[in-house]
Amino acid sequence: MNRRILLVALMVLGAALLAGVGSLLLWQAPALAAGTAAGAATAIDPGVLRWGYMAAALVTGLSALGAAYAVASVGAAAIGALAEKPELFGRVLILVGLAEGIAIYGIIISVLILNRLR
Repeated sequence: MNRRILLVALMVLGAALLAGVGSLLLWQAPALAAGTAAGAATAIDPGVLRWGYMAAALVTGLSALGAAYAVASVGAAAIGALAEKPELFGRVLILVGLAEGIAIYGIIISVLILNRLR
């Protein structure tokens, strides 16, 4: 029960951090767009920048939360399996790595979104 409360608290903390970073980027976008609009012939609409930054923050944050949940559940089962059969280490390591891949996919998509905004 104690671990579940800690997991929920970490997820809430991560969501709050994500919301803070997202709101910071949401209000920073018009300032960036105003600075680039004066010097560039093709300026991006500040609304597009806002939603682009918000999408990148959401992709990164939600994929990290999903990966954390997946690694927590797979890792707990993996430790239980390794306690009974230590020779399963290689297979268990692959499963934990696949769960961590969710966060890597989110970061890749976030980088693609941010590159498209520039």
